[in-house]
Amino acid sequence: MLGAMSPSPSHRTLVLLRHSKTEHVHGKPDLERELTARGRRDAVAAGEWLQQHAPPVDRVVCSTSTRTRQTWEGVRRGGVTAGAVDHRAAVYDAEPGTLLDLVRRTPDEVGCLLLVGHAPGVPRLIGELVPADAPDPMPDGCPTSGFAVLRFDGGWGDLGPGGAELVEFVVARAD
Repeated sequence: MLGAMSPSPSHRTLVLLRHSKTEHVHGKPDLERELTARGRRDAVAAGEWLQQHAPPVDRVVCSTSTRTRQTWEGVRRGGVTAGAVDHRAAVYDAEPGTLLDLVRRTPDEVGCLLLVGHAPGVPRLIGELVPADAPDPMPDGCPTSGFAVLRFDGGWGDLGPGGAELVEFVVARAD
């Protein structure tokens, strides 16, 4: 569990979160889709889990879509705070390489980064960051409100494929 980790000046934590459950409204632009009632509850549950088990979040990088913004707001209502929140259009519909480039640009004074994004980019990046010989981090896929807590040593710019340890994969669901 994360609380047992010994602090290190070069230790980093990356949380990769897929947005929560969304509505499907015919004719509504994809960027404007909102969370369902369940999605709102699940986002709060994700925040509660992170607040209890993860290190404090220093920075959030979030897609500009309505559903990712609402997911972040739910996580915040669940108890997570962040020093800075950066909404980036580049996170929407991003390939894993684009997401990794965004992560690598994180200042090294950030110890814990939360990225709120979409499938398939977020799940694919999770799979790429864990070592190839590690167990599959998502044997049942990455459903909405699924997130990985990853850790590594070094600067953000040093993170690459196979370079992170999976601490936990969680699918947040409100009871």
